[in-house]
Amino acid sequence: AQPAAYWTGVACEALIAFTRARQAEFGFTQPQFWLLRNLSKTDLSPDGHGMTVSELRQAMSSYLRAEDDLDAEAEVLLERGWLTRDGEERLWITEGGEAARVSLKRHAPAIRARIHKDIDDADYVTTLKVLRQMIRNTGGSAR
Repeated sequence: AQPAAYWTGVACEALIAFTRARQAEFGFTQPQFWLLRNLSKTDLSPDGHGMTVSELRQAMSSYLRAEDDLDAEAEVLLERGWLTRDGEERLWITEGGEAARVSLKRHAPAIRARIHKDIDDADYVTTLKVLRQMIRNTGGSAR
């Protein structure tokens, strides 16, 4: 049998690929959704103030992937009218962007349901507890 590190890596890649493929079917990318979320005062933004791409990259550093190009993703959202850019290069979510964020968020339960199909909630919780303990056992941060 392969060690836990192998299976967690396989699971990570499969889950990300599946989630991103489903989001692409709905016409958006995961990084685009993250940009909207991080700029929305009703989601991840603490104050609703605009942020530069560099600031956004820092805010998302724990979950951005190497292949994620926030500059290019932001340009798409600017073209769609979901973001604006001010004279200081800060991006701001528009009303249209907020409406899009809310609409895109509606897809999350279906994606989650597909991922969790045939998995008992108790088994899922136990699995997360075990993984978090393994992370702590090896000196990692299991927030």
